Amino acid sequence: MTLPRFSLKSWSAEDISDPYPVYQRYREIQSVHEGADAIYVFGYDDVVKVLSDRNFGRVARSTEDGVPLSLPVPPEFVTLRSVVENWLVFLDPPEHTRLRSSLQKEFSAGVVTALRPRIDRIARDLLSRLAGQADLVGGFAAPFPIMVICELLGVPAQDHQRLRDLAVALQGASTTRTGESRHIDAEGAARELTDYFRDQAERRRPGADDLIALMAGIPLSTERIVGTCVHLLTAGHETTTNSLAKAALILRAHPELIADLRDYPDLVPTAVEELLRYDPPVQAVTRWAREDTVVGGTSIPADSRVIALLGSANRDPSRFSRPDVVDVHRPAERQLAFGIGIHYCLGATLARAELEIGLRALLDGLPGWERAAHHVEYAADMVFHGPARLLLDLTDSLEGTHP
Repeated sequence: MTLPRFSLKSWSAEDISDPYPVYQRYREIQSVHEGADAIYVFGYDDVVKVLSDRNFGRVARSTEDGVPLSLPVPPEFVTLRSVVENWLVFLDPPEHTRLRSSLQKEFSAGVVTALRPRIDRIARDLLSRLAGQADLVGGFAAPFPIMVICELLGVPAQDHQRLRDLAVALQGASTTRTGESRHIDAEGAARELTDYFRDQAERRRPGADDLIALMAGIPLSTERIVGTCVHLLTAGHETTTNSLAKAALILRAHPELIADLRDYPDLVPTAVEELLRYDPPVQAVTRWAREDTVVGGTSIPADSRVIALLGSANRDPSRFSRPDVVDVHRPAERQLAFGIGIHYCLGATLARAELEIGLRALLDGLPGWERAAHHVEYAADMVFHGPARLLLDLTDSLEGTHP
């Protein structure tokens, strides 16, 4: 069987909403394919190799002007490029090691446990406002994680919506979304975010208990502080937003799971792992080969762009039995929604807490949502993957409500 060269661009709306049959067709032929714009890795074991092997890095070799090829920003967008090149995800050791180790304790289990009551209040307050014709993304899944990460950063509550709007505009430049204005919009957002977080850093006083104060005390350069704040803002909300919205869609399609989770709330943490495996919020991550190597029997030349498909790996039957079935009783296994290796998601503990709390709040605090008529629109994005809108008709939601 001959398939077209794989790409993450120009997908149909139908395939975007369910990319897994597409992945399966390629994966069944071989684990690694030379695509239209990169080498794509589909199989679980080979994705793990790409993400764990030091032969693959986040930073590509530089061009003659010293700009790394791996930065997904054209050179004319100066502010945007300056912000992105300071993101943790685009750093390799030793810079990556120093910054990550400094931030790690702020995302520890102890810190997240202390935050749980506040996270729960945020979730339940947002859900209490939904009624009538409601957008579960715009009204709950999107503002929820942005409000949580803003708590960690220590920024004023009145700025939350502005920061979300800017984060969304900036995020559009580093995905598979198309459009002539996306880098222009992102450049404008980068300028505003740079000014905002530079001002926040300058305002911090010794002893302040938030992430910005921590970074100012390491000390880090202002550019690194700004870049890290923007990275945490974008990575900290887009992924959780997508995970919550997709979890709601999965549960709607499996009402027996809703009944199980309501009857046995202790299943929620395991369910979160399974929902992340089944439909992860980030479908693909990029690495660059530092030297000639072989993955899955395919030769990969040095300096090649390699894209590891997390969504495909999480449905690989060689790693997961019945991978296309949602099984909240599945034994905990190494799903790859948070990655693996040195770039394993810094905020994974926080993300898990947000998803557990968000799902519990949704199951208990929004009567009838699972039966309400709905309409879903996916963003045209095969990297940060999820619904842009999930409209629910909650007009008659109180009828036949779960007790």
